Amino acid sequence: MQDRQVFEQLLGIVSPWFVADVELALEQGDVRVTLEHRADATWCCAECGQACPLHDHQEERRWRHLDTCQSQTIMSASLPRTKCPTHGVKVVRVPWAERLSRFTMLFEGVVIAWLREASQSAVAEQFGLSWDEVHGLMNRAVKRGLARREAELIPHLGVDEKSFKKGHTSATIVNDLDGSRVLYVAKDREQARLDGFWKTLTPEQLVGIEGVALDMWEAFENSIREHVPDAGDKIVYDKFHMVKHLSDGVDKVRRQEHQQLRSEGDERLTGTKYDWLRNRENFDHADWREFQALKATNLKTSRAWAIKEQALPLWEYQSETWARKHFQKWYYWATHSRLKPMIEKAKMLKRRLDNVLTYTQHQITNAVSEGLNSKIQWVKSTARGFRNFDNFTTAIYFHCGKLDLKPCH
Repeated sequence: MQDRQVFEQLLGIVSPWFVADVELALEQGDVRVTLEHRADATWCCAECGQACPLHDHQEERRWRHLDTCQSQTIMSASLPRTKCPTHGVKVVRVPWAERLSRFTMLFEGVVIAWLREASQSAVAEQFGLSWDEVHGLMNRAVKRGLARREAELIPHLGVDEKSFKKGHTSATIVNDLDGSRVLYVAKDREQARLDGFWKTLTPEQLVGIEGVALDMWEAFENSIREHVPDAGDKIVYDKFHMVKHLSDGVDKVRRQEHQQLRSEGDERLTGTKYDWLRNRENFDHADWREFQALKATNLKTSRAWAIKEQALPLWEYQSETWARKHFQKWYYWATHSRLKPMIEKAKMLKRRLDNVLTYTQHQITNAVSEGLNSKIQWVKSTARGFRNFDNFTTAIYFHCGKLDLKPCH
């Protein structure tokens, strides 16, 4: 079998195309494969697929393919142009590469697989590409993936934010909680930014939304209420965000009490900050016994901690009626505790109670969003930051969007 036939099979070249020449350029470290087509080939318009007469040929175009042994493989061909009565002169599509790409689809597929595991800089070094070339491949893959998304129902959404640069811009991020994927990314966390997401959905998708988990950011809530049908019954304030507010109250009590006790020479609360904040399951047996002994003492912090802990069963009820009864008893205790930080948190919870208790219907939290946030943080760390927000957005969709990124003809 001649080398031309070997490369036709290796590259998957089919009629009317064939390998006309194979050249090994040792000094450049390249294998150069020249492609031509049969003279009697028929062509179709790249826009409508209608059979059209040959108009002329473009100048030679080159594509990077998968390496042959240790050598880069470069394919080249002069592409025909057809003259369509509807769309005019158009360059024909080729089976080995996407339109306007300088890489074959097989090469792009391998680079995409590497990008899932490594930074753009590392992939660029591995394949001898520039950072911009690698980013171009990633950006094209994301555009393909977003274009392929179907208008499916998304019952449960999570709206969250993620910082872009420390002390600077934040990103508004909408997640599919059931599919554990990012659906939408926008700069800043203003209402107008989230408004843009609802415009990407069909009326059927908007009606099909059953619940939206979010923190208490007013701009997000206003956007949801304006665009989602029956939003008042679907907004669910995130459980973990509410518990964090209660934990902040406990910590304020601890800090105030610690300052008073130290002035009296009492160091009981020294170094105990995270003991009051962490979950029971995160203690080992010895630490838990020590903590029990501490909270059994007559401390204001112990009472604040108990108030916080007794709020947690609120998210265990499946009946809104029983959840409200539990809250009423808890609210009376918290507001009569004479602990100002806990009283403030209890009143805040009461003001938001209706959309805290929607949890009994929808049982959703932003835990999935927090998991995706962790992955986004890995993306940021791996990239060591991004030049601009558009690059950051592309990386989020690439790694967290669960998109179909594969190139295709």
